[in-house]
Parts: sequence; C-alpha cells; structure tokens
Amino acid sequence: MPSIEVSEKNGVRYLHFGSEWVQGAMRIARPWALELEYTRELMLPLAMHASPSWPATVLQVGLGAASITRYLHRNRPRSRVTVVEILPEVVAAARQFFKLPEESAKLRIEIADGHEYMSMSKRRFDLIVLDGFDENAQAGMLETLPFYLNCRDRLAPKGMVAINVLSRRGGIAPVVARLKEAFAGVLVRPPCAAGNTVVIAAHEDSAHLLSLVPPIDPDRAPL
Repeated sequence: MPSIEVSEKNGVRYLHFGSEWVQGAMRIARPWALELEYTRELMLPLAMHASPSWPATVLQVGLGAASITRYLHRNRPRSRVTVVEILPEVVAAARQFFKLPEESAKLRIEIADGHEYMSMSKRRFDLIVLDGFDENAQAGMLETLPFYLNCRDRLAPKGMVAINVLSRRGGIAPVVARLKEAFAGVLVRPPCAAGNTVVIAAHEDSAHLLSLVPPIDPDRAPL
C-alpha cells in the first residue's frame, strides 16, 4: 500500500501517494473551487448539458483529494454521487485534510476496486468521472477496453464519461483508440500543463453535444 502524504504550499494543500505525483489539491481559502486545471476540464459535461438538474446521478472512480466530490456537493446539490475508492486510507485523508462532505442520501462512499465495481454494478449514471491512479501514476485496468465497455453499459441514455488521462511517452492515442471503440462519441481536450489530458466520451443520445467543442489530435499531448 502506498504511503498517504499531505503537503502545503502557497495556500494549497496537496495529496501524494508516497511520490512527487500530485493526486489532488485544495486551495484552503476556497475548498469548493477546482484548483487543478484538469479537474475543471473534467466538469466540462456540466456545461454541455443546459439543464441545471443534470446530472441526476454521478459515479466518481478515484477520490483523491475529493475535489470533484466537493465541487458537485456545492454546485449540484440535487445530484446523487457515488464515489468508488480502493484505499480506505485515501477516504480517511480526504475527511481529515480535504473537507470531504459527510455521507448522506446524496453522497455514498464505496471502498472497492473500480474495475470490479464497474463489472458487477447494474446501476446507471448520467455522469461517470474516471480519475484513478496508483502511486506510480498508472491507471492499470481502468484504461482497458473491457473497463470502458462496462462504463458504457453503466451510462444512462444521455450519459457522459469524463476521463483523466496522463500523458505517456508514446502519447495517448492508444487510450483514445480504446475509448473510440467503446463509445459513440469521443472528445479529446487540449493537454494541461501538468501532463493531464481530459477526454469526454458520450452515449449515442448525447454524442452530438461533443461537436460543440472542437477536438484535437490526441498525439498533441506532451511527451
């Protein structure tokens, strides 16, 4: 199990898994804001759907510093959010250091492997957010075609998936190719300065919304 470490610099608190990789961040003075650029990109589907009541249901795989959880709790208070996190120590750190909201009828925390959860669950979600990495910044089974196919099957008819993809030396094209095999529509966002690239994938009924934002070449991600 990786060591869970917390650091602070210039008013921002960071979560690490025993390495220099940042697993999440929170500006202490504005805990409900999305501090890291890629987390703001992950919330792009909310802008694509005009209704403030969307998404009614959210599945978040990978808790990290609870940035997405806090943001949805504040800005989509009617949404029912389920968070799947494999390490209970991460949940404990999020509660102690990163203002993770208390569990309620609107927020449920599941300690489980994201791949296994997705393969066994029968629930449907309007929005699935994938941001699960180990201490070596590897997503493992969360970047495989079977996992993406299970994500597709768990989407509601107008559902979307927001994925954080870390850039690799060979580019992110293999990951994007698997996503295109699984989903009707795929939008690759411009890479963030920190090396994250957010990809939005959509079910058939919402794939047309992706055309509102111009795509980029997936191999433009930094090496």
